[in-house]
Amino acid sequence: MSRMNAGTLVSLALGASLVVAMFASTAVAKEEELLRLRAFAVNMNNSARTGTIDIVIERWSTDEEASKLKATLVEKGDDKLLSVLQKIKPRCGFARTSNSLGWDIYFARETPLPDGGRKIVVATDRPVSMWEARNQGRSMDYQFSLAEIHLPATGTGQGKAIPRAKLSFNAKTNTLEIENWENIPVLLNEVTVIEPKE
Repeated sequence: MSRMNAGTLVSLALGASLVVAMFASTAVAKEEELLRLRAFAVNMNNSARTGTIDIVIERWSTDEEASKLKATLVEKGDDKLLSVLQKIKPRCGFARTSNSLGWDIYFARETPLPDGGRKIVVATDRPVSMWEARNQGRSMDYQFSLAEIHLPATGTGQGKAIPRAKLSFNAKTNTLEIENWENIPVLLNEVTVIEPKE
């Protein structure tokens, strides 16, 4: 792609559990938690900046929601996808770093793995600063945030996050293509399940 000099292209197979969603604005009233994860995030694009992130799942996305999102991307592109995702209610959960209020998660799917573990994918819209919105630079094309985490049956897991991504669908290969603004995904290390307090 001609715009790849600032990022990388990742192709992921599209299946019944297509994952395309977004991290939104401030988190709202707390719902019942199905799963709370805490990860140690390492951003190699920013002088190896580190910190913790909590990802809280309150519900899983339905098959109907996944099908609608896939159809929207295939037929109308990522601009329309953004609008459809932001209208999903109720949210699926939220993500929060140690120094932020949090972002709503609009899409979350869990897939069992052959080894007894599970793969969790979440996605959301990317928070945009007032300065960035006013200047309307090239980064505004990268509207999505995505994360994929692999949790083993026991012990800690690992994953990767793409804070700024542009999505497209390749009909020839039946794949979701992700152009990443950064060079390297953020690493999610030592992912642990945080049990709810009694």
